[in-house]
Amino acid sequence: MTTSSLRRAPGIDPANDPGAPPEYVIQAMVDGLDQTAQAMERKWGIDRLRLLVGDLLRAKFDAQKDKLDAALSSRSEAYVRIHAEGMKRAWAVLDKAASEAGHKPLSPEVWECVLPTNGEVVAIVRTEADAHHVCREAKVFTLAEIARLIESLGRTVLETKRAFPGAEITRISKPEIDWERGDPIPF
Repeated sequence: MTTSSLRRAPGIDPANDPGAPPEYVIQAMVDGLDQTAQAMERKWGIDRLRLLVGDLLRAKFDAQKDKLDAALSSRSEAYVRIHAEGMKRAWAVLDKAASEAGHKPLSPEVWECVLPTNGEVVAIVRTEADAHHVCREAKVFTLAEIARLIESLGRTVLETKRAFPGAEITRISKPEIDWERGDPIPF
């Protein structure tokens, strides 16, 4: 029987229910740990926190992660409980060490806009690190991606902006292709 085929009783925490199937207990512990990890990644950025601390502390954090991975492979409820709790403590230690070292959590500037044709909201941030910081909240584009999109539109857009400073581009349309005539031969 797989965990997806089992039904959870409402209001019961499988991680603390002695009658819960082991798969549920392990998954509940992993879910709790994932919440901790996601909170730290939102605060510090994805894969950034462990790089803000010293080498020894980073090695201890990585060793704890290896122990957790081994525990998950073993499918031992007791082993997973010990190392999932250890991993939560490891995240807290990294958080404290980074703060005490004077590092600041990410605080990206985010601009949101509504796409005119479909009403979808997208966000624009400066860097890839900023994008990872807000990625769970919206569809995010970095300034570098916006630059590539502008380049992909061709020279006409840039020439228009140069010729008419302050002009607003409200739409871009490409000419219809005359399939019978085809493209002009450049020689």
